[in-house]
Amino acid sequence: MISEESILWILISIGVLLFVYSLRKPPIKEWLLFFLLTAYLSSIIGVIVVEENLLSYPVNLFNAHFDSSFTYEYVLFPVLGIYYYQSTYRSGWLGFIVKAAVFSSIITIMEYFLERYTNLIHYISWTWMYTFISTIFVLVLIRMIVKFLPPVKN
Repeated sequence: MISEESILWILISIGVLLFVYSLRKPPIKEWLLFFLLTAYLSSIIGVIVVEENLLSYPVNLFNAHFDSSFTYEYVLFPVLGIYYYQSTYRSGWLGFIVKAAVFSSIITIMEYFLERYTNLIHYISWTWMYTFISTIFVLVLIRMIVKFLPPVKN
């Protein structure tokens, strides 16, 4: 059976490959801005959730440095955010919300199976519904922030 550390390295590798692939066309600065804002906000939320003992990450590649999940907060979720932003680049408000729900479903399903079948994440008083709702909220919030910023000049 594959170890939890191996699963994390595979997920990081997939995330890095998807990140590089997402930067194949302009506006790269906007994609990077969305990536960084998503990582920033998710890391703040992640620290709060872990410190309040709502969930834990028993197996983490960087346990000495992070109590929260480096893999999720700095790689997977921000990369998912880039693809969300790219898919909503010309969408209206309804498109933002519907697509956020679709992308949130993807990450929530993945997290649910990792929580259920591995030791990578452990829900204490957290549920998959909190992940689903908070992910939608973060994606839409950052999308609204980026929408109202002036266009990035090259």
